[in-house]
Amino acid sequence: MTIAQSTEFPRPEPVGHGPGAVGTPDEFAELLPQTRRALLHRLAVGQAEGRAPSMTGAVVRDGRAVWTGVRGAVAGEAPHGEVQYRIGSLTKTFIAVLVLRLRDEGLLRLEDPVGRHLEGTPVPDATIAQLLSHSAGLAAEPRGPWWERTAGELRPEPADLFDERPQRLPAGRRHHYSNVGYALLGALVERLRDGVPWGEVLRSEVLEPLGMDRTTLRPEKPYASGWAVHPWADALLPEPAEDTGLMGPAGQLWSTLQDLCRWAAFLLRGDARVLGAASLAEMRTPAVPPESGTWDAGYGLGVQLLRRDGRLLAGHQGSMPGFLAALWADTEEDVAGVVLTNCTSGPAAGALAADLTGIVLAHEPRIPEPWRPLPGPLDPELLALTGPWYWGANPHALRLRAERGLELTPLSGAGRSSRFRAEEDGTWTGLDGYYAGETLRVRRDRDGAVSHLDLGTFVFTRGPYEPSAPVPGGVDPEGWRV
Repeated sequence: MTIAQSTEFPRPEPVGHGPGAVGTPDEFAELLPQTRRALLHRLAVGQAEGRAPSMTGAVVRDGRAVWTGVRGAVAGEAPHGEVQYRIGSLTKTFIAVLVLRLRDEGLLRLEDPVGRHLEGTPVPDATIAQLLSHSAGLAAEPRGPWWERTAGELRPEPADLFDERPQRLPAGRRHHYSNVGYALLGALVERLRDGVPWGEVLRSEVLEPLGMDRTTLRPEKPYASGWAVHPWADALLPEPAEDTGLMGPAGQLWSTLQDLCRWAAFLLRGDARVLGAASLAEMRTPAVPPESGTWDAGYGLGVQLLRRDGRLLAGHQGSMPGFLAALWADTEEDVAGVVLTNCTSGPAAGALAADLTGIVLAHEPRIPEPWRPLPGPLDPELLALTGPWYWGANPHALRLRAERGLELTPLSGAGRSSRFRAEEDGTWTGLDGYYAGETLRVRRDRDGAVSHLDLGTFVFTRGPYEPSAPVPGGVDPEGWRV
């Protein structure tokens, strides 16, 4: 087998779509030569040490691919960005987006038991959120021979996916990765889309709007063949590439580096035509405690979570016989790394993709967006709410953000911070931190003047233990003393 020299692809083109998905100014679009060399070196080391027949990698930043590279060969030639690789469990991120779209349309609730929408399932009480987060306690794999290497025709009906004990653990209490759970989610998508196969739903609702025309259920030329590498010799063995049938939602998709750059840009920023940023943020929220017992790694709704060097990465790793894939995205830094390779084991694709993002941030820290004033007009009543507030004697600052949002932060110590979304009824809902989901209300006196803030029964006053405000338990009438 001929091994091509390592190289970089030509200057990448923008891959973002939709509002906010734009490239950076020209002076920041290109990475520095030393950064590109460090990225290529990391990819080359990963391919050589992992003994991968071929490997491609990319970095997406500010809505565009800013670097792509290749090492090795496919059919004797260096693979370009349109060569398909199988992406395995990265498929699950696509299925999760389809389910969140159904939720946002009001066709289901994440708290619904799947049996409410999908008849005949042996686990009707498992909720949709539990299936998305691998916390339904379902078996990890379907019954029968290893599904990734056998034809889906062996399991023609949903009941064929389960043995006599479909649920291995109590639902909702532990993370237990379940490929078969995503088979149910694919069937759920088909049921709520009037019987249209999930692959067709994915094509029309997600892939076409994002311009991902090289992401398919079955391989389309040009594509890489999958290989196993002998553990004790530099020899190859071809791996099968079966159509997994009903198990397809767990890992069937084939894609390309360019398409996955588009997917990374979408996961970082959202796209109103597919799924908005708020729903994507919900997917990235840890759903259950991770099996390791630490928060170095976890799982949200269809996405894996990883803490690395103080940063939170969201994405997924994937494997199928002959292929490994990884995509990690850092939304705070607006950067993502993608790696594809065509061997069953060896390369640490997930660590490599995470390293690509870290290299860029180490060599070229993100340049912040320019500060800009809020879009007008400015509401004087909202502006009057800003400034210092006190919970008891603890000082906090209330700041006005975009779209009438508010942010509460402590001014001393390690108090509780939260951002709040404005609601139509004049209240605000907590988005994160201790006050996530709690309601912030502005309370007024008989004259209509602002008296205090009511946040989940906590009273915030303009002065520390303000005597005129309804502080729970009252304020000593003699006041402060020395």
